[in-house]
Amino acid sequence: MFSLARRVVSRVPSARCASSLRQALSRNAPIDIHPEVQEALATNKPVVALETALVTHGLPPPINLQAARDLESVVRSVGCIPATIGIVAGRVKIGLQSSELERLADVERSSRSVKISRRDIAPALASKFDGGTTICSTLIFAAMANIKIFATGGLGGVHRGGELSMDISADLHELTRCPVGLVSSGVKSILDIGRTLEYLETLGVPVISYSATKDFPAFFSPKSGFQVPWNTNDPLRAAKILYAQWQLGMDNGALIAVPIPEEYAEQGVRIQKAVDQAVAESEENGMSKRGKDVTPWLLKRVEELTQRDSIQSNLALLKHTALIGSQIAVQYQSLASQTSRPIGQTYPLPNVVDKDIKDPFLPPPKVAIVGCAAVDITAQNKSISNSTASRSTSPGAVTMGLGGVARNIAEACHKLGAPALLVGALGTDVWGRLLLDETKASGMRTDGLVIRSDERTAVCNLFLDNTGDLVNGVADMEITQKLSFSEILPIISNSRPNILAFDGNLSAQTIVELVGHCSSQNIPVLFEPTSVIKSERILPALKQSAKAGSISPVKIFTPNLLELRHMHEKASEELLDSSFWWEAIDRLSLGEAFRLDLAQLARRSVYNGTEVPDVDDTLTFLVDQGVAQMAIRLTPFFDKIFVKLGSKGVLGVMRFSDEHAQCSGWSRKRSNPQSRYVVMHGSGTILVVQHFPPHKTPVVNTTGAGDSFVGGILASLQDSLNTLGDPASLNRSVQRSQKAACLTLQSQYSVSPLLTTLVDQ
Repeated sequence: MFSLARRVVSRVPSARCASSLRQALSRNAPIDIHPEVQEALATNKPVVALETALVTHGLPPPINLQAARDLESVVRSVGCIPATIGIVAGRVKIGLQSSELERLADVERSSRSVKISRRDIAPALASKFDGGTTICSTLIFAAMANIKIFATGGLGGVHRGGELSMDISADLHELTRCPVGLVSSGVKSILDIGRTLEYLETLGVPVISYSATKDFPAFFSPKSGFQVPWNTNDPLRAAKILYAQWQLGMDNGALIAVPIPEEYAEQGVRIQKAVDQAVAESEENGMSKRGKDVTPWLLKRVEELTQRDSIQSNLALLKHTALIGSQIAVQYQSLASQTSRPIGQTYPLPNVVDKDIKDPFLPPPKVAIVGCAAVDITAQNKSISNSTASRSTSPGAVTMGLGGVARNIAEACHKLGAPALLVGALGTDVWGRLLLDETKASGMRTDGLVIRSDERTAVCNLFLDNTGDLVNGVADMEITQKLSFSEILPIISNSRPNILAFDGNLSAQTIVELVGHCSSQNIPVLFEPTSVIKSERILPALKQSAKAGSISPVKIFTPNLLELRHMHEKASEELLDSSFWWEAIDRLSLGEAFRLDLAQLARRSVYNGTEVPDVDDTLTFLVDQGVAQMAIRLTPFFDKIFVKLGSKGVLGVMRFSDEHAQCSGWSRKRSNPQSRYVVMHGSGTILVVQHFPPHKTPVVNTTGAGDSFVGGILASLQDSLNTLGDPASLNRSVQRSQKAACLTLQSQYSVSPLLTTLVDQ
C-alpha cells in the first residue's frame, strides 16, 4: 500500500501509527485506502480526513450527499486531497469512491447503516454493515493512515447533566490517543460546553481558538462565554502547534475550534435560542435520559424550530472548517517536508524474520515471480555548475523507495487483481526489514521471501545530474544472483502456480534449472530480461532446451528494443544455425505474401487516427531496422514476444503451434494491416505480428513502467495462456497493460497505486 520506487519516503511518519496500519494489513484487516489518498500520503501531499456520520445520520437527503461532495471540493480547492472515511459492506474505506459515498447517503438502506464509534467498529465489520464514522472512529482511522488533519462540524462532549449521568462522548478520549489535529466548529451547543472544556483539560488535550481572541465558539455562535488558554488565526501557527507535538513524540491530538463565519453569526443567535428550547423540552419529556438517542432528537427538534435555518448554518460551518483545516494541512506538510529522515548505516537486525512470514493458510498463488526485491536510493544534484563534480558534496535531493524488477512486477500483478507469490532474497539488515514491512503493508504475500543472514539486501544507488540524467550509480544485487534453485524449488513445488515469471537478475545456472523444472512440470514461464547485459543470462537455458529438441522453452519474452537487439545478436552467434532452429522457422512458411503484408503494416501510423502520417511517425522502423524480423527469428525459443517500444507502443510477435493453433481464434483470421496485424498460416503453425499503438501520457518517472506492463500481462494470464489466442482478449490484455505502464509513468511510485482502478477492465 505504501511501497514505491524512487518515492519520497514520508519524512514525518508516526512510527506508532504506521506500525499499526502495517500490522492490521498483515492480518488481512478489511481496510481499503483509496489510490488517490494512498499516493498523496506516499508523495507527501497534504491530506484532510472527513467523516461520514453527517452523511448517514446528520443531514437529510439529498443535502447529505451534496454536502459531502461540497466538502471534498473545498478541500481540493486549497490543493489538498480529501480522505472521506466510512465503512462499506464491512470494509473500512479511507477515501470513498463516488458510488460508495452515494451508497452511504441512501437513507433507505439505514437498517444496514449504523453510526460508528470506537465500540461499534469490530461488530460492524464482522456483520458486513455499512456505517458512517463519527469523530471518534474517524480519528482512529485517520491516525492509522498517518493523516494529520481532520475537519468536521461539532465535537461531542459532556452532556448536560453529565456530572450525574456520566454521559460523555467517546470523541474526547479518542483525542488523547490519536495524534491528529481536529479542526472543528467547537462543541455542539446542545452539550455542556464548560464541563467539556474542563474534561479536555483533565485529559491533556490542547484547545486552540482559531480567532483573534481566546473566546471558545458555541457551534452556531462565535462565543460560548468560555475562554481557552491559546488562540491563533494563522494556519502556519496552528500547523506549528501540531508539528511540535509530533517532534516531541506526543500521541495525543489537539482541538482547533473555528467560529461560525461572521455572516451567519446573527442567525446563529436565533438558532441558539431554539437549541435552548429543545434542550428544555428534552428534559421535560425524558428524552435527555435516552443516551445516544438524545442527540439526533435534539438536532431534529432544532431543525423544526428554526424551519431548517440550522441546516444552512450547519453547512456553512462544515465548509468553513474544511477550508481552515485544508489551509493548516498545507502548512503542516510544508513543515514536514523540511525535515529529512536520516538513512543511517546498515546494521544487522536479528529479528527480521517475523513469525507470520510463512502463513500456512494462504491460498495457492496463480502467478509466481522470481527475482530481485531491492531498495532504490536516488540522489539528484540540484547544482548546475557542480553537477559532475567529484570528491565533494552538492545540494540536492535524496529519495528512497522499493524496487527490484520481480518485486515491481509482483506488486503490479497484486494491484491488478492477481495476488502473486514473490520469490526473492532479503538480508537481515535495515533494508531487509524495510522491504519486508512495506511488502506486508501493501497487502502482498511474503511467504516466498528467503531470508539470508549472511548477505546484504539488494540496493540500487543512482546519482543523477541536475537535469535528471544518470551520472553513475552502484547496484548491489549480489544476493539475488546467489539465490539458488535449491532455495526456490520447495517454494515453487508447494505453490505450483499456473504461470511463473523470472527476471534477469538471477544467475544463468539458476535460470537453467528453473526453466528445466518448469518445462518438466508444464508450467509456462515468462522471462523479463531486466537489462541488455542481463538478458543474455537466458542463453544457457535456451541452448540446453535446443539440444533436447524442446521448442519455445520460454513461453513469453518481454524485452525492450535494445534488449531484443542484443538477444538476437547473441542468439545469432550461438543458436540460430542449428537444425532445430531451421526446422522451426521452416514450419512458419514465410513467403512473399507475408512480406507484402508486413510492408503494409509498416506504412501505418504509430498512433491511432492518423491516416496520412509523417514518415517519422510511421511503423517503417519495424521493417527497416529489422525489429519484426529479429523477433520472428527468436520465436523457436520464445513462443510469444512483446517488444516494449516506449513512445511507439508495443509489438507482439506470437507463434501458435499444433493443437493450440487450431483452437486459437487466429485460425479464422487473415492478415489485416489496417487493423495492425499480420497473420501467417504455416505448417501446423500460426504466426501473428501485431502492433499496439501507444497511449500518450505525461512522464513523471520512468522507473517501473515496463514492470507494470509485464505485471499486466501476467495478471491477464493468471488462469490460462489461452487469453493470447483470442484476438479480442489479447487486445484487452495488452491495452490494460499499457494503461498500467502509463499510470506508473505519471506516478512517483515504482508501481502506481492507481492500477487498482484497472482491475475490472
